[in-house]
Amino acid sequence: MLSLQNQFGLDQINFGLLVLRLVLGLFLAYHGYNKVFGQGGLSGTASWFGSIGMKWPKWQARMAAATEIGAGVLLALGLLTPLAAAGVIGVMVVAIYMSHLKVGFFVFLPNQGWEYCATIALGALAVGAMGPGEWSIDNAIDFTISGWGALLVTAVLGIGGAALQLATSYRPAPKS
Repeated sequence: MLSLQNQFGLDQINFGLLVLRLVLGLFLAYHGYNKVFGQGGLSGTASWFGSIGMKWPKWQARMAAATEIGAGVLLALGLLTPLAAAGVIGVMVVAIYMSHLKVGFFVFLPNQGWEYCATIALGALAVGAMGPGEWSIDNAIDFTISGWGALLVTAVLGIGGAALQLATSYRPAPKS
């Protein structure tokens, strides 16, 4: 059986990883930017976080925006890729748990289901597992976490970070 490199060519693999990194990373960074500078700004984002049961909503708004912008830009650049991908996964897991899981699967449902956030998280997991490719800053500076180790770092830090945030910060209102 031919390897992916022989079957498709390394340039196509690097191009595919670049496109995936740019789309996932820059779209998420822009989403974080919107939390800061969009309608309502950080105060509106903080109010929303408070309304869904997050402790310290002003801190949560800043942390979510910073993670989305920071992890998104790092992923797009292919810099510290397993850590960047973990940040993307963490944000998406929290979003799924907090807002989208109860709605259902499909994004077109009222209040949006979890399919879109899961797609972003799994795309980040794939990039974290495969690595950023040769067309990345990680490759230029010879930063490598590869193979199953990269997958493990990405998954454990992403899911673990989300679990830690939810365990320390989520306090839903008691059901009446």
